[in-house]
This record gives sequence, C-alpha cells and structure tokens, in this order.
Amino acid sequence: MAISTGDSVTIEYTGRLDDGTVFDTSRHDVAQDVGIADEQPDREYGPLTVEVGDGRVIEGLDEALVGMETGDEETVTLPPEKAYGQPSEDRVIEYEAAEFRQALQGEEPAEGMHVQGQQGAIGEVVHVDGETVRVDFNHQLAGETLEFDVEVVDVR
Repeated sequence: MAISTGDSVTIEYTGRLDDGTVFDTSRHDVAQDVGIADEQPDREYGPLTVEVGDGRVIEGLDEALVGMETGDEETVTLPPEKAYGQPSEDRVIEYEAAEFRQALQGEEPAEGMHVQGQQGAIGEVVHVDGETVRVDFNHQLAGETLEFDVEVVDVR
C-alpha cells in the first residue's frame, strides 16, 4: 500500500550533512559507529512512527514519504527550504542584560550557553556584554542541505 497523507508510518532513518557527517539516526549501531551514542547516552534508539502530514517531521521528509511502501528504502536530499530553512537575523533576539540575568535566576549568561525561549524554542547565546545579550534561535541545521536514508518499516 502506497503511503498517503494521514497514514501512520514507521521508519528507520539516518540524516547526514552535505559532507557526509551523520547528525541524527534511529539506528543504535549507526549512532555508535559515528559517536552520537556517546554524546547522548540516555537516548533510546529505534524506529520512528509519525502520521504523514501532521508536521512532526520536517517538510521535505514528510513529502518524500508519500508514495513509498513498506520495505522501500530511499535516499532523499532536502534543500534548506524543505528542511530547517535559511538562517534569519529575525531569529537573533537581543535582550537587556540585567533582565536576561533575572530570567536566568542570577546565573551569568555566557556565549555558547543554550537557553529555552518563552515559546519553547532553544537558542544559543551568541553575544554577551554589560548591556546586552543576543540569543540565536535559528535551528542549528538552518541553511544546510540534508540527506536522509529512509527505510519504511510499516504503514497503517
């Protein structure tokens, strides 16, 4: 049965950057081979089940699943526009340093620190001085062309 929007689909996947670097996978053996498993020791690996079209996975991967069938294996290349988009200066937010420290409950902000915004987005502190703190809320893969090896395990 060919996958269509609304179907529940279980997949195994490995995501790579243009240079071949693996940034995510559902397969524990791949994670161990590339060192991701060591970076995320508490993560559980296994097939991912999603409803096609519900927006739980990036747009290009969602679209690529349509028409595939159980047992199909494909490599899908996604431009930034179908993945995490292009980086945008609009997603770099400047805060008054004293207010930012207060939000951190007195903790000192530092470049490279990761914080969660009010709407749940994760950002990286990219600038700190006595007056301002700038946080970049662009996704870390924004601007990247991504390649996914996808295997359809089940379709319901």
